Amino acid sequence: MTDCKNTTYTDKNIMTDAIVTQKFITGGYNYSANECAHPNIKNAIMDILNEEHCILHDVFDEMSQRGWYPTEEASDTKINEVKTNFTGAQ
Repeated sequence: MTDCKNTTYTDKNIMTDAIVTQKFITGGYNYSANECAHPNIKNAIMDILNEEHCILHDVFDEMSQRGWYPTEEASDTKINEVKTNFTGAQ
């Protein structure tokens, strides 16, 4: 059994937990918005979803700046490939 009283959490641990939590939260609100039949409630959920996405982006930016969430630069070829695939899906 783990003794939680003696566990030390680093800033990276805390930020990783925050980004995982925000991804979970946005998923839940997104599902709720998709299933909502009442326009006023859906609009309220969409407002909350947008706020949660902003929080998620802030956490991502902070982690990225600290080198804790590295992303690779996309090549022009890859960008055009994604654009083509996305445009074709519409």
